Amino acid sequence: MFDISILQLETMVAGFLWPLFRIASFYMAIPLIGTRLVPVRARMGLALLTTIVVYPLLPEMPDFPGLSGQSFMIVGKQILVGSALGFIVHVFLQIFVLGGQIIATQMGLGFASMTDPANGVSVVVLSQFYLQLVSLLFLAMNGHLVMIEVLVESFRLIPVGFEGLSQDAMLNIAKSGGWMFAGALLMALPAVTALLIINFSFGIITKAAPQLNIFAVGFPFTMLMGILITWLSLNGFLGQYQRFSESFLMFARQLLQ
Repeated sequence: MFDISILQLETMVAGFLWPLFRIASFYMAIPLIGTRLVPVRARMGLALLTTIVVYPLLPEMPDFPGLSGQSFMIVGKQILVGSALGFIVHVFLQIFVLGGQIIATQMGLGFASMTDPANGVSVVVLSQFYLQLVSLLFLAMNGHLVMIEVLVESFRLIPVGFEGLSQDAMLNIAKSGGWMFAGALLMALPAVTALLIINFSFGIITKAAPQLNIFAVGFPFTMLMGILITWLSLNGFLGQYQRFSESFLMFARQLLQ
């Protein structure tokens, strides 16, 4: 018979639950896996399976009873780290959603919205198209596996304990909004510039021929040209995705330092 006290049993269980909280919060926050389309039980099962696989590779856990105040503080730190890693993936994908919103507004499709089944919010049709496209690229290029690797590496850079994200990391998370808006503007700039030239040309036509109903002619033409420009810009979409993904991975690794 094993002679294990209640205190030792609490410590052993807590040593397994601490990394489980970080991994589970990551799976709850990351896109694609953390959406409403994936059942909560499936996410928890995946988190439990990942914890079982990586637990032997983790550094030594702190020696605290499972029901102590220190243990609950460690749980909060792990949830914060896992949620932060999942949040920055959201920021990365929202670059393309926001870029599609800017293009759609310029071409006159800002009113054409649909419900995103993953998040339950209304987004522009063009943004939904970009989101589906970048999600497929993210999976096809093993982005989800890279993020799981970053999650496992986080246990080495930020071991389980009272040490969590630094103040610089929290500041970088807050600054990620500026990076998102800058990336979306950079993505939408060619299409917006072309549509601006078209609208400027219609302004000159209206000045030269005031009797022309510019709304009846310009609106369909601008929409048609916007769709054509979006189709032509897909040739360089992969290059844009690769550049943004490289910046995103650099940002994710800086977050853990």
